[in-house]
Amino acid sequence: MNSTNYKKIKQVLWVIMFANFAVALLKIIIGSAVKSASITADGFHSLTDGSSNIVGLIGISLAAKPVDREHPYGHRKFETLAGLFIAGMLLFIGGKIIVEAVNRFLNPVSLNIALENLRALIVTLAINIFVCTYEYSQGKKLNSFILLSDSLHTRSDIYVSIGVLITLVCIKLGLPSIIDPIASLIVSLFILHASYEIFKSAGSILVDKAVIDTEKIKNLALEFDQVKGVHNIRSRGSEDDVYIDMHILTEPNMSVEKSHDLIHQIEKKMRKEINNNLQVFVHLEPFYDLIRNAK
Repeated sequence: MNSTNYKKIKQVLWVIMFANFAVALLKIIIGSAVKSASITADGFHSLTDGSSNIVGLIGISLAAKPVDREHPYGHRKFETLAGLFIAGMLLFIGGKIIVEAVNRFLNPVSLNIALENLRALIVTLAINIFVCTYEYSQGKKLNSFILLSDSLHTRSDIYVSIGVLITLVCIKLGLPSIIDPIASLIVSLFILHASYEIFKSAGSILVDKAVIDTEKIKNLALEFDQVKGVHNIRSRGSEDDVYIDMHILTEPNMSVEKSHDLIHQIEKKMRKEINNNLQVFVHLEPFYDLIRNAK
């Protein structure tokens, strides 16, 4: 990823951060005013959105550092580590909301819900939808793990806000207030699920899980007439930083110059068909060795 992309990601995170903090503050004020555990829980969930943006900005700043002697592969995994930190924050907040919901079960509180409060929550929901859509589209465009992870976090916030609104409308229509802490527990499940999804995605990158189908890599390499066979195919990385290595069999009398050109042509082909942010490492083997070993 080039420095221009990192700057664009930072710009997106700044915009999203201010929007998230504004939404969180409004929800917490409303929740405190009407004494609603579900609205307040939703507000703190939104607060973690803004906090995660700060973590994302720190992670991107570190990831943007150039290659050095201690980090010959660059600093890109700092973005992934920032994603893990966000997942940890979500895990903590989810647990906190569960404790508060249980407390509300033991000590019920009657709610005072005004129509103006519901309108305000609808406005915050509209902002969340914009934030999620914008962040996800930019994450795809810029191939940013942190933006995609954070948009997943915000998407859970949308579902949570819809659930809270439905709960408050039900209470306004006369249903018992006990459904408010029940809604809080549902909020916590969404938060914990978002945490799990981010842990899963970040973990796959850090443990070098295969990211490209080996058959697809093999078929692309075999489209070149000079390639007689492909094996030992491996891939790792993330959407913005993919590494592929493999063994290719070619004619034993092929010159170093032609072999070098072949490798570049294969890499160019794979960048076009698979991912532009891709590096290919090839180990060349003479084709007759395969025949000899088969005898």
